[in-house]
Amino acid sequence: MWTTGWRDSIWGIIDQEWDVIIIGGGITGAGVLREAVNAGYKSLLLEANDFSFGTSSRSSKLIHGGFRYLRNKQYDVTRESVREREWLLKEAQNLVTPLNFILPDYKSSKTPRWQLLLGVTLYDLYGHKWDHEHLDALAVLEQVPFLNANRLSGAYRYGDAQMDDARMVVRILKEAVEDGGFALNYAKVTGLLRTRDGRVCGVTIKDRSEPKGREISARAKVVINAAGPWSDDIRSFIQKPPHLRKARGSHLIFPFSKFPLSYAITLAHPKDNRAMFAIPWEGTTLIGTTDLDHPAYLEKSQDEPCASPEEIEYIIEALHTTFPGLEISADDMISSFAGLRPIISTGKANPSDESRGHAVWEEEGLLTIAGGKYTTFRIMAAEVLNHARPFLPNAKPFPTRKRLIGEIPDSVDCGLDIESWAYLAGRYGFETLEICVCAQPGELDHIGLLPNRWAELRWAARSDGIIHLDDLLLRRVRIGMLLPNGALDMMDTIKKIIQPELEWNEARWQSEVNAYRAIWERSYSPHPLG
Repeated sequence: MWTTGWRDSIWGIIDQEWDVIIIGGGITGAGVLREAVNAGYKSLLLEANDFSFGTSSRSSKLIHGGFRYLRNKQYDVTRESVREREWLLKEAQNLVTPLNFILPDYKSSKTPRWQLLLGVTLYDLYGHKWDHEHLDALAVLEQVPFLNANRLSGAYRYGDAQMDDARMVVRILKEAVEDGGFALNYAKVTGLLRTRDGRVCGVTIKDRSEPKGREISARAKVVINAAGPWSDDIRSFIQKPPHLRKARGSHLIFPFSKFPLSYAITLAHPKDNRAMFAIPWEGTTLIGTTDLDHPAYLEKSQDEPCASPEEIEYIIEALHTTFPGLEISADDMISSFAGLRPIISTGKANPSDESRGHAVWEEEGLLTIAGGKYTTFRIMAAEVLNHARPFLPNAKPFPTRKRLIGEIPDSVDCGLDIESWAYLAGRYGFETLEICVCAQPGELDHIGLLPNRWAELRWAARSDGIIHLDDLLLRRVRIGMLLPNGALDMMDTIKKIIQPELEWNEARWQSEVNAYRAIWERSYSPHPLG
């Protein structure tokens, strides 16, 4: 779809009046584009970096109600999120998949058992289902033998879900584009156009895909700011004071062989009792997250956020306390990553105490949607578009009755078993068969012990809007996070697959490898440089 020349074709038509221009290529922006296209509006999405570059590729990989939000009495957020989880499990089959959690109950816990039972019961009632049970200590240790058994009285099992966050964004965007929308990455909004009476009516854009990028303006009936943690930057163009608090959440990834989990584990940090998760994800095990204010000086000095040494030590401390039976240390890590949450600030001392609710602001014609959670992106998209209805022709209430995520294609005989087809179909939707067709001999083999196939790299390079090597290895096919040394040890194989597709000469290839290595070492390695 985003094949050779696609960027030039969009730039050739961008100077027109659109119905809707969306700023931000994360999950919220993708949801807004999908809904706007479903409603028949001529819509353009602009992302300053790569699609899902920000928060939407750095989440905890969960579609969940937010069990810990119950402790903060954020009942509405949890109810809304649990119901959206159930919708996504049906709408996005094989992309959003069920995940069983074990919530240990210790006699020494600061949280009494009745609160744990109330929590899992509310979780199920909100989701209109009954999917929890109490396990005695012996049953828990049979499932997780390396769990801390000291004073363990049992556990509750409850259900949530997980996904590949970046792939969901790209799939929604590509299906919106297939139905007539337009989405452009590395297109930075540098300013807002105003009418004579001061209302926002468009944007100025700079092409960041090349050193001397072109600049252009585009007008729209409605401009929607869905820039996540950077929404205040867009609002500053109309001199509005900041509303958001950027909170950093960091995660560590370990080899499944060193940290094997068949269930996700909800755990409490021994130092401050903060709820954390350890989950099996994409052939590895992920543990996190932290919740710290991200100061402005760090954002200015870092191209991307990264886990600090203190955060890594904090997560490792929780790992050792909860799983003393594991012989594992920071030296066993595959990678780390950090993301920024766009939290609406109310001035509370601890960012963990802030609400995860969302809000819409209409300011001089600019509509901003901010806050919220990945899980509730559909609600956020519908809400901001309902605020836009007075400015749109023939506007009907949102959400539309059309699908936001297309149905997965039926399996075909292309050399994959049913499970492997389902995995690819969840991530690539209508393009799944084309991935199989484009595969060269051996490219339908697994990449190491991961569920990914080499053919995914070829297809992503050909059709996923790749501008830089890190787009491919950190967001489209996540092997930069899932393989040791950021997959740098496999560069010869990767080069043979993708260089012809991207038409990069030797100088460009080496430049991209060098840039990727620097990004990985600064922000994704087990010991990020910051």
